[in-house]
Amino acid sequence: MAMALNWDRMRTAVRSSRVQWQRHALERMMARDIRRSDALEVLLSGEPIEEYPDDQPFPSALFLGRAKTRPIHVVAAFDAESDHAFVITVYEPGLEHFEPDFRTRRRA
Repeated sequence: MAMALNWDRMRTAVRSSRVQWQRHALERMMARDIRRSDALEVLLSGEPIEEYPDDQPFPSALFLGRAKTRPIHVVAAFDAESDHAFVITVYEPGLEHFEPDFRTRRRA
């Protein structure tokens, strides 16, 4: 049975700097001119818009937030055993894949 991501515990881990950044996320952030502080702010105050409880090795979710006026998506996972968050990828969502609210995926 899949385990849901615990938002409160993950946010506590982020506030306590228990965050590990995947290389993919850092490379994408550099290419897209997105700062770590922007991604962390999305995790702390953004909203989870999709959950992936079956992701391995840990459940993950897609979060939506803003860096100034720019929408930002962060995919993050949380390991409840070690109490660490993992930033998997960070990007600015586009209208080719999302509705203007940046929460709803466009249908193919």
